[in-house]
Amino acid sequence: MTSAGKFAWGLVVLAAILHTDLWAWDDDSLVFGFMPMALAYHAGVSLLAAGAWLAVVKFDWPEGIEQWASEGDGAGDGDGKGTR
Repeated sequence: MTSAGKFAWGLVVLAAILHTDLWAWDDDSLVFGFMPMALAYHAGVSLLAAGAWLAVVKFDWPEGIEQWASEGDGAGDGDGKGTR
């Protein structure tokens, strides 16, 4: 795993930790004049999670996974579609 991959996985863990917020539920203030604070917080955490997974895919994607997936599991005719 590269250092960029470790950083990306660290972002995933950080997003999971930040997902739990107990402080914003009683906050009645609005962000941008229309969005409740708790919803804005979770929107930010969702954007962080999306960016973290993008970084994981970019920096820590396993080599040769596409070839492995296209080989199938032997249940199909070799085209990767299977028989189901």
